[in-house]
Amino acid sequence: MDNKEFEFTKLVKEYKKTIYTVCYFFSKDTDEVNDLYQEVLINLWRGFENFRGESSAKTWIWRVSLNTCNTMERKKKSSVQTVPLSVDIDLYNDTDEHSKQIQMLYDRINRLDVFDRAIILLWLENMNYQDIANVVGISLSAVTTRLFRIKEQLKSMSNK
Repeated sequence: MDNKEFEFTKLVKEYKKTIYTVCYFFSKDTDEVNDLYQEVLINLWRGFENFRGESSAKTWIWRVSLNTCNTMERKKKSSVQTVPLSVDIDLYNDTDEHSKQIQMLYDRINRLDVFDRAIILLWLENMNYQDIANVVGISLSAVTTRLFRIKEQLKSMSNK
């Protein structure tokens, strides 16, 4: 394995959870999440040589992941719709009150538009406002304003 492959592998291992988090926000279907993850890795590999380090690796990973998933989402909406096979069990469905609240929050977040979902996802991952601005490509003041509006929108949503 050459140095480039070694550095890329090291980077992917370090940010694997981040990439999966973004992919999971765009789909709950395991196969689709894995497809998104693979697309993100392809795009990261393609851009790895050109990554100049002007931003942190974390910011770059977030940006590539969000852009890739957003592009795949747009392609999916413009293509022929398929019906996924359903399984009658849900291994991830917890019934305790905390899990129900988290699921309710995610259900509400999934009703936001893609750009707002990306912003709230980054905020939930404890990313600071400046890093969020760098990832999504808007000003710091725009992040502050949008986060306030997103939080208000989430509060006003019903549970249905």
